[in-house]
Amino acid sequence: MYQLYYYPNNASLAPHFLLHHMGLAYELVLVDKKANAQKSQDYLCLNPAGRIPTLIADGQPIFESAAICIHLCEQHPEHELIPPLGSRERPQFFQWLAYLNNTLQTELMSYYYPHRHTTDAACIPQIRAAQCERISEALALLDQQLSTRRYLLGDALSGCDFFCWMLAEWCLPLPRSPLHFPALRDYLQRLSRLPTIQAVCRLEAIDLTPFQPH
Repeated sequence: MYQLYYYPNNASLAPHFLLHHMGLAYELVLVDKKANAQKSQDYLCLNPAGRIPTLIADGQPIFESAAICIHLCEQHPEHELIPPLGSRERPQFFQWLAYLNNTLQTELMSYYYPHRHTTDAACIPQIRAAQCERISEALALLDQQLSTRRYLLGDALSGCDFFCWMLAEWCLPLPRSPLHFPALRDYLQRLSRLPTIQAVCRLEAIDLTPFQPH
């Protein structure tokens, strides 16, 4: 039985998708972000970074969303959400997951939390404007990758796709959202029809209406 310490529509969303998609036994443990519970002493004993999510696997706490996703995919290879060792696709899995985590997610955090990157509040509009450009560049690269592929790695769904959907959903409020990019839009609409994404989004109260074709 896994335990996923989560908060709705947070970085715990991708691991939540994987746990549900693979039909694994798991328990959700809400971390009340509004009450800053991720900084409580009890939670810091599990995750010294004080961030969400944390996965408890066989009594071992694991933090960082991308690391949790890799662990789940590797522990349950029968679900084929990570390419096997020695395959040409396996390094592509790590490449795209690292890009999503280190580039797109990092740029999004700077956009949503610009005050962390300046001591001058007057600079915040400029930081956000610059981040919009960086995020658009990342979305354009994903759009290019998906212009000839059904999923990020090719014809097969992988853990990268669930991680990508999570970040794309966070991008919706931006002036140039993922839905402005045709291949990326079609991909996100297709993923949004997956039973797992529909079920988890219902549980976490995430609105899928923007992903419905018009």
